[in-house]
Amino acid sequence: MAPQELIAAVVLIVGIGVGAQVLADRLRVPSVMFLIFAGVAVGPEGLGLVTPDVFGSGESMAPLSAIVGLSVAVIVFEGAFHLKLDRLRETPRESLRLVTLGAGISLVGTAVVVHYALGASWRMSALIGSLLIATGPTVITPIVKVVPVREPVAAALETEGIINDVTAAILAFATFEFLVLDESGVLALVLSFATRLGAGVLVGVVVALAVAYLLRRTELSPDNAPQNARLIVLIAALGAYGIAETVLGIQESGIAAVATAGLVLGNAGLPYEERIEEFKGDITLVVLSFVFVTLATLLSLEDLLALGLGGVVVVIAVAGVIRPLGVYLSTAGDRFTRNERAFMSAIGPRGIIPAAVATLFALELRATDAVPATAQGVSAATLLVGTVFLVILATVVFQGGLARHIAQGLDVIPMRVVIVGAGRVGTELAARLEERGEEVVLLDKDDEAVERAKERGFTVKNGDGTNADVLDTAGADNAKVVVAATPDDDVNLLVAQLARTNFGVEEVVGRANQPANLEAFRDLDVQSISAGHAVAAAMDNQIERPGITQWMTEGDREGDVQEVELTERDFDGITVADLAARLPDGCIVAMVGRDGDHTVPDGDFRVQVGDHLTIIGEDRDSVHEALRKVHPDVTL
Repeated sequence: MAPQELIAAVVLIVGIGVGAQVLADRLRVPSVMFLIFAGVAVGPEGLGLVTPDVFGSGESMAPLSAIVGLSVAVIVFEGAFHLKLDRLRETPRESLRLVTLGAGISLVGTAVVVHYALGASWRMSALIGSLLIATGPTVITPIVKVVPVREPVAAALETEGIINDVTAAILAFATFEFLVLDESGVLALVLSFATRLGAGVLVGVVVALAVAYLLRRTELSPDNAPQNARLIVLIAALGAYGIAETVLGIQESGIAAVATAGLVLGNAGLPYEERIEEFKGDITLVVLSFVFVTLATLLSLEDLLALGLGGVVVVIAVAGVIRPLGVYLSTAGDRFTRNERAFMSAIGPRGIIPAAVATLFALELRATDAVPATAQGVSAATLLVGTVFLVILATVVFQGGLARHIAQGLDVIPMRVVIVGAGRVGTELAARLEERGEEVVLLDKDDEAVERAKERGFTVKNGDGTNADVLDTAGADNAKVVVAATPDDDVNLLVAQLARTNFGVEEVVGRANQPANLEAFRDLDVQSISAGHAVAAAMDNQIERPGITQWMTEGDREGDVQEVELTERDFDGITVADLAARLPDGCIVAMVGRDGDHTVPDGDFRVQVGDHLTIIGEDRDSVHEALRKVHPDVTL
């Protein structure tokens, strides 16, 4: 193939890939769906602008395999770099079970279905099951970016994706040796997996420590220090992959190496970390576009149709039975609501690792007769590529494309509270709101304030709240309340204005440190709290209303006041007296909100689904139990 044709194909692929990313971002849907459709559209099954011949055939496709491998390394490294240890602490048990118990259920369940539905040998079934463990950051991260679920849900899904990418790649290569080379015994399979994983982790740790030492102890050029830091980290990702794959010569240990290096460096507190993340994000967008579109152009309709009805059975079983079973068993407990577990069960799209590795395996299988065809006459290569790509295509299109609709239907997108300012006022407010079940994100540009808030267990973003892009990253677009709580009134006014005009937040609260600025907040239609007035009012309450003041301050640490929407239809139309009798002891319904009006109800007042109930109780656990009774899916 002429170099000019290859250049044209690469430019076209990258161009439409980036275009698909931009379109997906504008429509707020995961980009992977558009990338696959774009690849199919320009491939031989579509317009025929890019064909497999462009990349060669047989052994001559080795350069493409190497490029795909390096691209996957960058993608996995970027995903691991963003995986912060404080996020892992939010769901330690569930994340561990997802990557062990959940992965095991996926492997065994998929292998069983492929064996019986497609007539594949047990070894080939195990190979396909190994590959389809992976969900991966390439498909999960874009979903959680546009579907802002609670932080524990996003953290668990992203952790599962990153770790299972590594597991799937290494396990698949070990299984492939077991299949093609006919290595005898399970022990050989286990040793092959352990060798690849161990070598990769070792290389990743060594490279990461060396780079962290270099960036911390070496004085980079003052003018280009951020740029040099970005380049060094990029070379670290490629270097970790290259050392593991070529110097050690252990195939697929490179995936473990880049994942380990990314995880270590992402949590090492590197200088210019924010600039590094921005740079890596841009690089990843380009390589992700290239890899997904390229592999989609290799997709053959003939391979998919060869599977027949058995292929449909495999897709339904993987997405509709095996995935939910693994998630429900792995997330048992009270950390996630029933609807959140259903959402996690419905979101398991397969990504770049299965596609890339299956393509490499297929090339090798077509060059050997070591693996027989199925009873239906489907070749091993067609069975492998067809099954893997069919599952990827179906799960990305339906689960990835419909993720936001699924989340909205299950009501798992919380209305966040964004607090700009992680000082004493901001963190105290965050603590109170989190105790009441709100999803709170703190935002501050002061590194020390951010670290202190993180140590207290808050979800904190480091950035300037007066920057619209930073506010968007913190979740202002999905916030029900934005609070400007910094000690600088100019900052608070600008944050309030951005929240109102750029994001249309309904409720914006500003901290007015100087009483003279209250009028400026009112002009923006922003609720303002004057620090001086608030202290004076609290002192007045202590003098005039000591009983209620004591309960609302000291007693509030044990008791609670909560407002919740009534959604449980068993309570629709019953009296407040009957409702109170079914609530935990010590809880009362103090107020009912309906159509914007609020009423202090008597015992004969009848509540309706959609009413907002204000529940007061002496014990916080009892109040939370009461909330669950009237709104079973409430997030606490």
